[in-house]
Amino acid sequence: MMKRLIVAATLIATLVLPSLAMAKADLTIAMDAPPKSMNPHAYSSDANYSYMSNFFDGLLQRTAPDGKIASALATEWKRVDSNTWEFKLRKGVKFHNGNKFNAEDVKFTFERMKDPKYSRFLNMGNSIASIDTPDEYTVIFHTVKPVPWFAETMPQMFIVDKESSLKRDDGDYNTRPIGTGAYIFDEWVKGSYLRMHANPDYWEGAPKYKTIEMRPIVEEATRFAALAGHQVDIVNGVPLTLYDRISKMPNIETITRPARRCIYLQVSNKPGTPFADKRVRQALAHAINEDEIIAKVMHGHAAKSAQIPDVPTIGYDASIKRLEYNPELAKKLLAEAGYKDGFEITLAGPNDRYINDEKICEAIVKYLSRIGLKAKLDVKPKSIFFDETANFKHPFYLIGWFDGSYDFGRTAEKNVHTWDKDKGMGGYNGAVYSNPEVDKLIIDSASILDRGEREKALQKINKMVMEDVAFIPLHYQEDMYAVAKGKGIKFSPRPDRWVVAKEIK
Repeated sequence: MMKRLIVAATLIATLVLPSLAMAKADLTIAMDAPPKSMNPHAYSSDANYSYMSNFFDGLLQRTAPDGKIASALATEWKRVDSNTWEFKLRKGVKFHNGNKFNAEDVKFTFERMKDPKYSRFLNMGNSIASIDTPDEYTVIFHTVKPVPWFAETMPQMFIVDKESSLKRDDGDYNTRPIGTGAYIFDEWVKGSYLRMHANPDYWEGAPKYKTIEMRPIVEEATRFAALAGHQVDIVNGVPLTLYDRISKMPNIETITRPARRCIYLQVSNKPGTPFADKRVRQALAHAINEDEIIAKVMHGHAAKSAQIPDVPTIGYDASIKRLEYNPELAKKLLAEAGYKDGFEITLAGPNDRYINDEKICEAIVKYLSRIGLKAKLDVKPKSIFFDETANFKHPFYLIGWFDGSYDFGRTAEKNVHTWDKDKGMGGYNGAVYSNPEVDKLIIDSASILDRGEREKALQKINKMVMEDVAFIPLHYQEDMYAVAKGKGIKFSPRPDRWVVAKEIK
């Protein structure tokens, strides 16, 4: 450990050097994941949302600490009919370049989401048939089909400036954000830091901290060294193995909260493979000792899950139970499926995305070997892994998910429905699971707007998917933060794990 910390201290010193020439920021935050782009629509990940939420606003926002929907660039909104939404926009807002915000910017933003050159939000963009702007501060969306979670997903849809976006080249657009947010971009040195300063004219009022520096520090020991060395004020993602030690440091306050994200295994049922047999998928689930994973790999900082959605999500079903840990039953199911002597199986996953993701994968491979499978491990950096899942390379992999819309219907469209590029369905169904009956229920649920009826419909889908073992849920993570004491910093973690600097008091 000592050697690792010395190396980490050297690394953090190197990391800090570029910023020594600049004045120290009022607040410095160590982030456990780097931004991938300054284009707010380039990546649909909570890490990128977290950074972008400081430069951009959505029509709506979710506020800390409970994540409730609130007004942002829109002050009023309503569903006119099943396929029509109307938003009244906030007046007097300006982009960081001085351009006035109006309805044309909203129309441009959502139309650009249809273009894969700029957007990974094709599902949202393609759900919109047309956009009317009857006046400068009214936007009317006409959707292709009913989208029950349309308003609930607006906090993730950041609005860009039409005029400057059209004039800039792609390189500038992807590296220099121009939004209406509480902070104005200063500098981004990839792998080192992202600096910003307070927007004095922000529509909610100027934020407390005038200058902010976010430092992506992926390596856990280096993140700890930055904290111990007083180089940072807040750490997003306290290293699990160091939590007890950090929580005893006199100048540090640790903050934890249950995370919405479920860590799970996505499983294929592709015909012609062992996964096509439901008994095989059940055997995989019965082979995994999740209690031991939580105790030994997560050090108790996780809660066992039986499904993907969490309690606040529409579609969560408390009656769903986990398949029990029972390796003998797993062997019996494999034998019944014709795999008494096992078969080769590879578990893929990231090694730098979720808490102890590689160690979780290692544990699972061990469990699978115990039921007679010839299990292999294929873990790699998320930058490679996610591209591979997007190209349907892995039939069996570890991943994490929480739905920012709090609606399992959107999750099901993305992660469960059979891959259909034309319909914009199944884009995150990398294991290529397919069930026509489930597909039909997902399509039918999209037209159910009544919350009570919708909840029942989504619970039915959730239950069917879990009974069919499309997923093997493992656990909900626990989010852990550390804040320097004695500086008057008031930090309240959000359910979506974004670090929104304007909320830090």
